Amino acid sequence: MKIKLIPTLCLGMLSLIVSCTKQGADLLIYNANIYTVDSSFSVVEAMAIRDGKIIETGTTAALESRYSFLEKMDAGGKYIYPGFIDAHAHFVGYALNLLRVNLVGTTSWEQILDKLQTFSKENPTGWILGEGWDQNDWENKNYPDLASLNQLFPDRPVLLTRIDGHAAIANQKAVSLAGITGKEKIIGGEVVVNNGNPTGILIDNAVELVNKIIPPTTDADFKKAILKAQQNCLAVGLTTIDDCGLDAAVVEKLKQLQDLDSLQLRLYVMLSDKPDNYTYAEKNGKLITDRLTVRSFKVYGDGALGSRGACLLKDYTDRAGHVGFLLSNPAHFDSVASWCAKWGWQMNTHAIGDSGNRTILNTYARYLKKEDDLRWRIEHAQVVNPNDLNYFGQYQIIPSVQPTHATSDMYWAEKRLGNERIAHAYAYQSLLKQNGWIPLGTDFPVEDISPFKTFYAAVTRQDATGWPADGFQKKEALSRQEAIRGMTIWAARANFEETKKGSLEKGKWADFIVLDKDLMKASPAELLQTNTLSTYINGVKVYAAAQ
Repeated sequence: MKIKLIPTLCLGMLSLIVSCTKQGADLLIYNANIYTVDSSFSVVEAMAIRDGKIIETGTTAALESRYSFLEKMDAGGKYIYPGFIDAHAHFVGYALNLLRVNLVGTTSWEQILDKLQTFSKENPTGWILGEGWDQNDWENKNYPDLASLNQLFPDRPVLLTRIDGHAAIANQKAVSLAGITGKEKIIGGEVVVNNGNPTGILIDNAVELVNKIIPPTTDADFKKAILKAQQNCLAVGLTTIDDCGLDAAVVEKLKQLQDLDSLQLRLYVMLSDKPDNYTYAEKNGKLITDRLTVRSFKVYGDGALGSRGACLLKDYTDRAGHVGFLLSNPAHFDSVASWCAKWGWQMNTHAIGDSGNRTILNTYARYLKKEDDLRWRIEHAQVVNPNDLNYFGQYQIIPSVQPTHATSDMYWAEKRLGNERIAHAYAYQSLLKQNGWIPLGTDFPVEDISPFKTFYAAVTRQDATGWPADGFQKKEALSRQEAIRGMTIWAARANFEETKKGSLEKGKWADFIVLDKDLMKASPAELLQTNTLSTYINGVKVYAAAQ
């Protein structure tokens, strides 16, 4: 039998025919450990991307057999996860804080005064604004007063906001400019006085008396701050951020940055609970684009536990006769719920104390029906009475929580709540079981922007030193898979975006991060040392760590 040799020309034509049957693609990521965070939490070695979306995942050989790629990237065995989604933060607030005195981590009032003097020399005119102090971190845990501020800055207004945003201290110049006398009666707030005179301490809604007279940030400074904050977020692997409470005017500024292609991050913006913003929403409707979504309202139910503004069913253990307060009358919450139900908007309400949570849960229950898909959320859900827990599951209410709050508050929370109530606080596993999913966030700049700290706190319930050894109420910890889902696909679901992002699956945006450690296997100590090597949005590298 004669063996016929195929001419070289025929072999070339055969190769051409085979290559022509391949589909074109932009990018192949291979030699990777890719956590898809799909329903089975699959891990694959390669991912194909075209036009900013994932077209397939699997083995390198299988993808190369089906696609011809413009570019290939060897991941070097590193670990790839969906881009992190921070389900609760204050991105614009964080950005503007970059223009102010950073008081996070200060350990005394005297240290703050030193920082202010340094800042004033570098910025000799205008208001002195600072953010991030927490008297619970000081040896003397009492609130300061305005006397030393007055002495240092008799002619320049000063406003220093507490780390949770629910309290501030102002000097006399700022107090006078705001027309504060100490006789004000404020729903959901307090002007603290001593012998009838303002001490400078303003609690919750009282802070707005000064905030509203602070000159607005210039457009140039706004853009500068946003771009710097965006780069900081991309550097820690954040690709989507929920900004909880902005005014329509700020949304318009963000839209301008988006139109200029300056906005790389995806932002899910909640409008603040103010009359002008409802008018804006009715006139313009929902805004849903690839980079900027506006379809929800952020409402404040009560204050914060640290400043004793959280509304409790019974007295604070460390302050008899005081139960905190709601920041609005219950009738107001009902009116917002009615509006949101009518117009089909998401309602996301800050609720910390057990009374605050009960009030909001009862309000939601009057409007939500099983067939609705409004995805109304309780932001924080820190102290929930066991008798109220079932509301989350019964009415499909989403508990949106921030794991680092538990590890930041654990040193003093029991003093506020007592041993009975603390058992039902920061109960993330119990809340997860209500609906089978739970979105996670940081609440930055109240906490650090790092999602690795979110993950660490969720699974270990410990601080950076490993305290307490057994974890703070460890039964309420999340598993590693649950924590990753909470920072990706479940956070996307809380934003109505689970079909677009949150997992690395066919048809979804190619938003992903490359890490130097495997979050599913790293030791607890290694988790906090994890670094983002690169961040991709729509398959485009938007951040790369310095080599």
